[in-house]
Amino acid sequence: MTAAPFLQEGPVIPDGVYTIWIITLLAAVLVVLPLIVFLLQRVLNAAKYIARYMGEMRDAGVGIAGNTQHIAALDDTVEIAGRILDTAGMINTHAETIKTTLSARVGGNGKE
Repeated sequence: MTAAPFLQEGPVIPDGVYTIWIITLLAAVLVVLPLIVFLLQRVLNAAKYIARYMGEMRDAGVGIAGNTQHIAALDDTVEIAGRILDTAGMINTHAETIKTTLSARVGGNGKE
């Protein structure tokens, strides 16, 4: 009886293939893997620097926003000062009218 075809041995792999495979694995572990770790470390450091600078920019922006909120108050002050100036002008006009009226009454007959 002959052996079934599926029980026959597979192709013979030369020893050179195993040698190349081991050299490739060693190169990957000893060269490529440390290079990848080094590059990932650089990316991580760059990300940390970016995060730190973004935090500083955020703090500066919050400070600027805090300092510029007073501009609205200054605008209100300018508006109110304008109204005060108008009122002071009207008071001055009325005071002149009162002064003229009183001077006329006192000068006219001296009793009123």
